[in-house]
Amino acid sequence: MSLAVLASRALYGLEALPVRVEVHVGPGLPAFNVVGLPDAGVRESRERVRSAIISSGLEFPAGRITANLAPADLPKESGRFDLPIALGVLLASGQVQVPGRRRGSSGEPDLAGYVFAGELSLTGAVVAVGAPLAIALAVARSDPALRLVLPAASAGAAARVPGLTVMAARTLQEVVAHFSERAQLPRAEPEIPPPAEESDACLSEVRGQPMARRVLEVAAAGGHSLLMSGPPGAGKSMLAYRLPGLLPRLADTQALEVAALAGIAGAAQSVSDAPPFRAPHHSASAPAIVGGGMHPKPGEISMAHHGVLFLDELPEFERRVLESLREPMETGRVAIARASRTLAFPASFQLIAAMNPCPCGWLGHATMRCSCSLDRIEKYRGKLSGPLLDRIDLQIALPPADAAWMDAPPGEATALVRARVELCRRRQLDRQGYPNARLGVTDLDRYCVLDAAARKLLGQAMSRWSWSARVAHRVLRVARTLADMQGEDAIGAAHIGEAIQYRQPWSRAPRGA
Repeated sequence: MSLAVLASRALYGLEALPVRVEVHVGPGLPAFNVVGLPDAGVRESRERVRSAIISSGLEFPAGRITANLAPADLPKESGRFDLPIALGVLLASGQVQVPGRRRGSSGEPDLAGYVFAGELSLTGAVVAVGAPLAIALAVARSDPALRLVLPAASAGAAARVPGLTVMAARTLQEVVAHFSERAQLPRAEPEIPPPAEESDACLSEVRGQPMARRVLEVAAAGGHSLLMSGPPGAGKSMLAYRLPGLLPRLADTQALEVAALAGIAGAAQSVSDAPPFRAPHHSASAPAIVGGGMHPKPGEISMAHHGVLFLDELPEFERRVLESLREPMETGRVAIARASRTLAFPASFQLIAAMNPCPCGWLGHATMRCSCSLDRIEKYRGKLSGPLLDRIDLQIALPPADAAWMDAPPGEATALVRARVELCRRRQLDRQGYPNARLGVTDLDRYCVLDAAARKLLGQAMSRWSWSARVAHRVLRVARTLADMQGEDAIGAAHIGEAIQYRQPWSRAPRGA
């Protein structure tokens, strides 16, 4: 009787932290204990492992078995530790003889170079595990030379990670035969995702609203956040749902991150190069938007990573929910604190929001009469704090639709606009490596140099509307995008002037309704 040590992974957020699975089989009354801060699902692995070993035609040792999942202060969940525990029992009891096996007492894994994750059924089959992409990404980042053994149902998705060798296991018997050198586990082939479907929502269907169409293209070209205010039926939601079609396709690494986050959240995790689009209802809670829970899951802002988060009826969201967006909008990540540790999810999303000018929606309309009092308007708009508005690059007021839109010709199609957006994004990536919306203060000094006329115009706008330095930086980023759209290296007064137009002081409540 002896000790066996194998390597596995524990999911904590998007991280898959290393876990040493230490299995000791010794003399004494028959017992099987799993220690190392396991949850109920991990503790139940004792019965699954016992039945799987017996069903596979192997002998479950009659002794005192202890499986330790180290480090002990890291919470362990799910059934992905079944496979390494079962293999550890067989190694420690001498039923599996691995040529050149290292002894676990030295702290080295018995099967160095392998990482195991897989749940066992009572028949000995290795069934799918959750979030295989997150595990594969973490293994590849730590050491691409490692080999990852996963259930066959999960291995194809994990094999999408470039440079990583993934072995597909269907049964415990196949794993035992592989390490006994009687057979070889097949290497998983990368799963081929279905081609991304083109959305039926085309920008050509939006008639009228020329400024809104222009602003939507600017937002797509630079990755800028956008807030649209206007009466019901002005086309705010219609425009927002057509933004994803204007965005460039995701790179391979971005698509893998998006799919990994979906897997952690328990959603379908097929890899697609289409940017995600999330549109939660305004009744959503803060944990639903930001993430959280007993076993923290990514929220809507992380599910919109590398894509679009659309918040319709923005003031109807709870104030606490809206304020929780401020830090992720700046940093591109969200940190969720727990008693034992803090975990982070990526949240580099593009915020698109829509709202009415007042609770009834008709404030400023030429023919409809607003029924809201000044107090109601102030309270409605007061849900959007100054610091939150400062972080939104583009803020426009849409005029109400009139009868003229019926005679307006169709606008440009999505494909034509996307071609210009992709060209503009390519200029940004070649210059600084990321979209203009993510330019830092040092980047602004380097890439957004203004001539005297442009600097004077920006200074006048800051003085007139009492803008903060953060707002000025937002205007500079938008102006940089406008210059890129015209293929110009220098930012002129015309670019600054147009960027100022797209930051209208609509949020100031009127003095008369």
